[in-house]
Amino acid sequence: MKTKTMLWMGTALALASLPAFADGRGTDGELRITFPQATSTLNPYLSSGTKDVYAASMVLEPLAGFDENGAVYPRLVTEIPSVENGGISADFKSITWKIIPGLKWSDGTAFTAADVVFTGAYCNETDSGCAQAFKFDGIEKIEAVDDLTVKITFTAPKANPFNAFVGSQTPILQKAQFENCMGAAAAACTEQNFAPIGTGPFRVTGFVVNDIVQYEANPEYRDPAKPEFATAIIKGGGDSIASARGVMETGEFDYAWNAQINPELQAQMLAAGKGSFIMGFGTNTERLELNLTDPSPDLPEGERSTAKYPNPRLSDVRVRRALSMAIDRTALNEIGYGAGGSPNCNVVPAPAFYASDNTGCLTQDIEGAKKLLDEAGWVDSDGDGIREKDGMPLKLLFQTTNNPVRQDFQALIKGWWAEIGVETELKVIDPGVFFGGDPSSPDTAEKFYADVEMHANNFDGTDPEAYLAALTTDKAPRPETNWIGTNYNRYANPDYDALSAKLAQTFDMDERATIVKQMNDMITKDGMVTLPLILRGNLSAMSNTLGGVKVNAWDSELWNVADWYRVK
Repeated sequence: MKTKTMLWMGTALALASLPAFADGRGTDGELRITFPQATSTLNPYLSSGTKDVYAASMVLEPLAGFDENGAVYPRLVTEIPSVENGGISADFKSITWKIIPGLKWSDGTAFTAADVVFTGAYCNETDSGCAQAFKFDGIEKIEAVDDLTVKITFTAPKANPFNAFVGSQTPILQKAQFENCMGAAAAACTEQNFAPIGTGPFRVTGFVVNDIVQYEANPEYRDPAKPEFATAIIKGGGDSIASARGVMETGEFDYAWNAQINPELQAQMLAAGKGSFIMGFGTNTERLELNLTDPSPDLPEGERSTAKYPNPRLSDVRVRRALSMAIDRTALNEIGYGAGGSPNCNVVPAPAFYASDNTGCLTQDIEGAKKLLDEAGWVDSDGDGIREKDGMPLKLLFQTTNNPVRQDFQALIKGWWAEIGVETELKVIDPGVFFGGDPSSPDTAEKFYADVEMHANNFDGTDPEAYLAALTTDKAPRPETNWIGTNYNRYANPDYDALSAKLAQTFDMDERATIVKQMNDMITKDGMVTLPLILRGNLSAMSNTLGGVKVNAWDSELWNVADWYRVK
């Protein structure tokens, strides 16, 4: 197998009182981070929300991560497995990880292969739902060869073995802490989910749900000189403007993740001279997700937004296509992002090798959209400006999070849809709730009790295999999975599922690219299940007094928080 077939395998090796730390640990006071979306849980297996994954990444670590260039690098292991070093079997049916000797959890106990095996079993429990289940596709078994060796065996030769336990979405949980939280008990383990024991540079000292997370330096962290900050907080809530101002104008915070504000506001804030905006372009795409199932409140609870009932307004692809055609993506980008974004038609917009030549959505076509709706039988028979069919008005509920750019987008899209005879009701949800994954809430992205929802999504690393697998039929959130799942649209296409399985076993890079483009087009250009809008740069605000930050669009933005320090 030539190295050409392994595009993703480039590697870059390499609030309580604290005891007196030597060599720099704990010498820089408090690190203050702000998120516009408040943290709901510190267990990333129970939430697909980026804000929860990032907050957890201060504490929980995977075996390996993705660096600022998208290359796989070791975190809790001695090296990245390869065919050459024997870590990947010659038949590509297994990968073996060697854990760094002497690693400890923050409670002082030994980190072993048993914890890795347990984490795999935890996610694979069928009656609990696992937000990161797509990362474990194709795994036959995970076993501890010895205390420091983990072997993962696949059901078939695996072209990209760097999914499970690579990147911040699939960190290792401590078996001793979570072993009584398997299956249906997972969501009820509040103490464990809110204060996980980890191997990362910090440990949790306090957590107020949908408000603040408090941390202190982990005294057991493997580098005795790190982290340099003694304590840290992540304060969540409010909106992107307030978060950015907290860094750029008031100086209350050191770092603001997801500063989703328009270019004019960015310029105003820069003038204060307290900080700078940093940006990394990866695959983060603002998009509309269309619900293929019926979210009507007239249906019994547990049957809304499930495969039992198709959406009577959006099941016809011509309606979905018309909604896309009515949108002016260039205008959206000018208003919301400027140089920080670009109009986009793909869910896999990068790396360029994988990006489909799919640009048809970039041209707004109001008249063409009207014609499609006519053909689909949706007509305005009473002249009130709203189309109907079989007595049902073409009225959509469109939800998204509380964010100034998204509210601007909602208003514009509502206006364009009105031009083609679609009535739109807008709903705004607190982002901590929307991305929180609480199975009891009606307002989560997973439950999707609306026809349309808008948010951004991306994949870690540079290979989209696991990301595309997130839309296979079995990943649909439903009552049986505690409404946890990544296929928010309830997309069910056997051909797509088959391509996903084929991609996992395809080694030739050109063939992989062909399959990725096919899958991308099935859910965008052909199926119109997801309507990409803007490829967004990951924009965050950083204080002039903060050093050590390396922009990373391929993993958690806090991936190297252990290296952050106070500029003297």
